[in-house]
Amino acid sequence: MKKTLSITVFNESGVLTRISTMFSSRGFNIESIAVGPTETPGISKIIIILPADTYTLEQVIKQLNKLVQVIEVKDLSSCPCVERELMLIKIKASPIHRSEIIEIAEIFKARIVDLSDISITMEVTGDPGKIVTIQELLKRYTILEIVRSGKISIQRELGINTEFLKNL
Repeated sequence: MKKTLSITVFNESGVLTRISTMFSSRGFNIESIAVGPTETPGISKIIIILPADTYTLEQVIKQLNKLVQVIEVKDLSSCPCVERELMLIKIKASPIHRSEIIEIAEIFKARIVDLSDISITMEVTGDPGKIVTIQELLKRYTILEIVRSGKISIQRELGINTEFLKNL
């Protein structure tokens, strides 16, 4: 099962190395990692997605909390959260298929960021389900290249689980 950790750290040289070394030395795999500054100068947030059961997750959190640069570790796996990911995708686009590809982009509110005689590059931002869905739809046109940011996540302040609301 995939787990999401939000790690608040002091933005110091080598902090990401220490965290990734801790993961690799204990045999924990990182599926996705995103790092960026927070609203507080000198503080960064690291969002890590990892395949883990409950026991493994507990071990990871304990080990992370031992690192001096780590301020806080939150398990966002079961919390109501807003999740987003960014994907740049370059698709082979012959003149015959160009309008179909642009129509798919419009439906998914993707932005065309580059266009050439042979390809279209689009920017897609959204929840992980949206990213996977548009990627699947575009496979039939030959995907030339994909770059993904990794998932970022923030806890919902009101604690409302929108995944639950989608089923109502």
